[in-house]
This record gives sequence, C-alpha cells and structure tokens, in this order.
Amino acid sequence: MPEPDDLALLVDAAQAAGEIARRFFRQSPRTWEKPGAGPVTEADIAVNDMLAADLLGARPGYGWLSEETPDSPDRLDAARAFVIDPLDGTRAFIEGDHNWAHSLAVVDNGEAVAAVVYLPMADKLYAAAKGRGATLNGTHITVSSNSEFEGASVLATRPNFEPWFWAGADVPRVNRQFRSSLAYRMSLVAEGRFDAMLTLRPTWEWDVAAGALIVGEAGGRVSDRKGAQLRFNATLPQVDGVVAAGPGLLESIVSRLA
Repeated sequence: MPEPDDLALLVDAAQAAGEIARRFFRQSPRTWEKPGAGPVTEADIAVNDMLAADLLGARPGYGWLSEETPDSPDRLDAARAFVIDPLDGTRAFIEGDHNWAHSLAVVDNGEAVAAVVYLPMADKLYAAAKGRGATLNGTHITVSSNSEFEGASVLATRPNFEPWFWAGADVPRVNRQFRSSLAYRMSLVAEGRFDAMLTLRPTWEWDVAAGALIVGEAGGRVSDRKGAQLRFNATLPQVDGVVAAGPGLLESIVSRLA
C-alpha cells in the first residue's frame, strides 16, 4: 500500500507542474530534438526540475526515473521509486493542442501504487491509489463494460492496425481515435469514454506507469502486447507494448494479436 500521503504529494506536485507548463504554453518555448527520442521543450525541463526537487525533497529515499533526467542505476536499489513523465504529449504542447499531461507515479517493488495524470488546460486530474479506486476530479470512475472488440472505440495510432500485427492479418474493425498523450489515452479508458487503448511498440515506463494504476483501480486491466502484467522500475525501463481495457475486452484484444 502507498504511504498515506503519497497520493496527496503527487496531486500537489502535478498541480504545481501545471502552473509551470501553462506559462510556456503557446508562448513559443525553446524547442530541440533529443536523438532518437523526439522533441523536448524548455517547459519539459522546467517541470522536471521542479518535480525532482519537490518529490525527492519530500521522499529522499525513493528512486527516480524520469524521461528528462539521465538514468542512474541507483534507482534499482530503492524499493520505491517515482516514475515520471514531466510533460507527456510534447508534440501536442508544441502545436498548441490541449491534450498533453503530467504523468506521475510511485512504484513499490515493481508495482504502481499511487498515480496522477493531470491535464492542466482541461483542468482534468485523474488519480488512483492501490486499493482505493480511481477518480477524475474527485469523482470515482469505471471502465467500459464492452467486451466486443469488433466495433469498439479504441485509442491508438494508425500503424497499430497494419496487418502484420494481427493473427492471420485479420485486422479488427474498430472506431479508432487518437490523443497525443499515452497517459491521457489510458485515463480516458479508465473513465469509460473509450473501450480500449493499445500501442504495440516498445514503450517507456514513464508514459504508462501512472495510467496503468488508474485503469486497474477503475476496474480495468493493463498488460503488454502478449498479455503479461506490467512491471516498473526495471533495469531497461521499457515494456513490450501496452493494452488497456475492461477485463473481457483485453483478453479479446490480446488473443487477436500476432
């Protein structure tokens, strides 16, 4: 179980992150490319620096894994670790789209136990703690009860529906939509606004650790593309794709994958 105030700590930190990011939004922030990792802005770095100072200042014994901090093996010696994406959906942020988020999780021995996904421009704060359910702005949320993959509403990029990803090249017919932030996609599934989300490429832990707990506490399931449970704070902090949905639907999706 999380410390009694770990979730409160994440909520406060996410809201402070939003205050920083809003000051840069649509103000032509300085932007550059990270080799092999896409764009980053001065907002990403400013948020990351604040989160590292505040969160590690409050929990000096926790490990730290963030997209915008050089990785250190020291985190592997900590039972608990922060897994953070300071600004998930940087391309959307640069383009002036509102669908970017701050994704914050506390992981205990590989399992997310407290999580927040916050969309400052929409004032949407998704939160969960292990065994305590998931909420959106304080109201409990639940995943969709749909268990039929054909015709389901699915958040994913177009390449995930290329024939070679699907057994027998039998591509499912779904209502596909897109949001830039993976953390937000998972939160929308937790909210029941979409039936499922999936990404079939190797995925960084900081993109999905918080969302995984929020979906699970909303009654859903999250796995890698082969149906295995996700574990976090690994030596190589990647998972083999992600599928999130209600329990019956997740099994249907994984069974269709090549």
